[in-house]
Amino acid sequence: MERLTTNKFEKWKYQASSWLIMLPGLVLFSFFLWWPLLQSIRMSMYRTRNIELVEFVGFDNYITIFQRTEFLQALSNTLLYTLWSLIIGFLVPIFIALLIGETVRAKGLFRTAAYVPNVLPGLAAIIVWTAFFSAGETGVLNIMLGWFGIDRMSYLSEENLVIPIIVTISTWKGAGATALIYMAGLAGINPELYEAATIDGAGVLKRIRYITIPAIFNLGSTMLILQIIAIFQIMYEPMILTRGGPDNASLSLMLLMWRYAFGGGTMEFGRASAVAVIIAFILLIFTTIYTIVNKRKVNWE
Repeated sequence: MERLTTNKFEKWKYQASSWLIMLPGLVLFSFFLWWPLLQSIRMSMYRTRNIELVEFVGFDNYITIFQRTEFLQALSNTLLYTLWSLIIGFLVPIFIALLIGETVRAKGLFRTAAYVPNVLPGLAAIIVWTAFFSAGETGVLNIMLGWFGIDRMSYLSEENLVIPIIVTISTWKGAGATALIYMAGLAGINPELYEAATIDGAGVLKRIRYITIPAIFNLGSTMLILQIIAIFQIMYEPMILTRGGPDNASLSLMLLMWRYAFGGGTMEFGRASAVAVIIAFILLIFTTIYTIVNKRKVNWE
């Protein structure tokens, strides 16, 4: 009996010490994440005057938002951002990591070169890209294409091109940092596997297909959901490059939220909070699906 009591006390002591270690992180997490989210949910159900809650309106803000064509356009655009990001932004860092991983010499130089865009201030990088795609005579891309006799055009004013261009710029900015994460995963692969495959006559493509990709598959699935979460929060790229144009063709949900809160002069914080809650709900759905699929995969293994 005494031994059982001692074991329970030790178990309780261990759990209490674990909670005490996690307590500072939980407090900060609650203060900076859950509390603002709860306040956003609360504010989304009120008519506001600036940040002052004036009148409880229930779900009227949500109903009004869903009836506006600009919201449906922003939602559609955000899904397009996600699609193009999975085509471009998700695959490019993997390709960079694999390319550097198969490089024999100057790997450190290539790692540094890949990470340099991530060091540049985001606003400065966007301004540079604006000059690159400028429709004027000083537009770098138009000058380069003019050498081949191609007429000058305004790329950022083309509805079919603006989202792929913005995703390309975003990928250029962050692909190097993501590639370093993949390279860290590649570093954990046993070199003997590559040596054995080389002895058996496997080329680069077969080594990547049968050794590298299976080894970083779990890492890739985690980076996939992080990619989706990040692209749903895209805002300053379309804000600086196109201001959401042309004709709202590059308007994202985050940019629409900013417009409601600060951009239109009306300061509709209630509706801006409603958009924020909708974004959080969509991301929660994606994260839940990822968690369920990942758990099933673990159970199958």
